[in-house]
Amino acid sequence: MKGYWLIIGTEIADEEAQRDYGELWKPIATRYGARVNQLATPPILLEARDGRRVIVVEFPSYEIARACYDDPEYQEARLMALKASKRALLIIKGDLV
Repeated sequence: MKGYWLIIGTEIADEEAQRDYGELWKPIATRYGARVNQLATPPILLEARDGRRVIVVEFPSYEIARACYDDPEYQEARLMALKASKRALLIIKGDLV
């Protein structure tokens, strides 16, 4: 069964930190087989206090999604993401598409 990260983020406040996150994320995503926003219809964010962006990241399995989040290299990248904007990240198990 696939695994997903559902990320709800605020507007990006630090563009440089967001670029740094993107550069750190690329090799991690490749290693874990992650695909960003693979849904046929993008999610619509209707009720969120500060949220402005929705990102869906698909992984081959729930276990891989968890392992990616727990990876020390991702934890380093995560610091850049949190510097770039506020966000909530949920890990979901199931087949969305």
